[in-house]
Amino acid sequence: MKILRFTLLAFFFQLAAFAQDGQQQFASLGDFKLEIGETIRDCRLGYRTFGQLNSDRSNAILFPTWFTGTTEQLIASVGPGKIVDSSKYYVILVDALGDGISTSPSNSQAQPRMKFPKFGIRDMVNSQHQMLTGILHINHLKGVMGISMGGMQTFQWMVSYPDFIDKAIPIVGSPRLAPFDLLLWQTENDAIMSDPAWKNGEYNEQPALTLLAGIDGLAIETPDKFNQDTTREKLPEWFGETKKQIAEFDASNHIRQAQAMMDHDVSATFGGSMDRAAAAVKAKVLVVVSETDHMVTPGPAMAFAGLLHAEVLELTDNCGHLAPGCETGKVGAAIATFLEK
Repeated sequence: MKILRFTLLAFFFQLAAFAQDGQQQFASLGDFKLEIGETIRDCRLGYRTFGQLNSDRSNAILFPTWFTGTTEQLIASVGPGKIVDSSKYYVILVDALGDGISTSPSNSQAQPRMKFPKFGIRDMVNSQHQMLTGILHINHLKGVMGISMGGMQTFQWMVSYPDFIDKAIPIVGSPRLAPFDLLLWQTENDAIMSDPAWKNGEYNEQPALTLLAGIDGLAIETPDKFNQDTTREKLPEWFGETKKQIAEFDASNHIRQAQAMMDHDVSATFGGSMDRAAAAVKAKVLVVVSETDHMVTPGPAMAFAGLLHAEVLELTDNCGHLAPGCETGKVGAAIATFLEK
């Protein structure tokens, strides 16, 4: 998900080589209507594909991006021996709305910055479904998988399009954020909007986001792990590097994607009933959670997994939200086995 946002892949999977030759592509969706009734004008999604679609078109796996992430950062997760094997599956990485590659507050000419309408996780999923069916002509997926906000999109895929997917693997995601999570994300957005350089969204240069760097550091891993990784003497260097990395992601994109996560609730179209939402799911599900996660706390995912009678992989180290990177072998092996069943 973040810290930091652009080095997250190294924490998560510690994979050295880029996978194969997927190139950045774009799918034009035209004017895309959001569930709140507003429209993203001239909407397009970024995506990359790896591997080959088999003759019966039954081996496609969708892998959306995490919060503030891009498909470029997912490339190293794709390939033989990695999180998803493109020698077996046709892997589609997709840039979520608002990530600065797909249509976003930062790159929209028609609706720049905070003039860009609020979108939700369901809108991300609906845009991906439109891309798959209308652009790639794929009408069924072997599976959907994602990390953090990608895991939230995976949970939403289960209930929005239950007949469209066979398997779902949300990794440190949530079907609906817990109160502690909402506290974190609202505080992050407040930190941006309280920065003097924010100027009500009419900023000429990126806000410094010093507070945001500190909030990230407090939330993304446990105190024990942070103390192992960072000495007192190196803390100023950590702040400098973290601020630089965070500033590479546009502030208005951060706010809109964070709002999407805060509003996320798979039960919203089921009268607020998680039981009814779970009853709609037809996919087989593997839920991966981190016991020590303070960024996307595991309670809601565990509870929904219980309603689904889903498989659960619970990571118990001290790495917090970055636990999948600390237990890469366990996570990769579990995913490979689950997909092959």
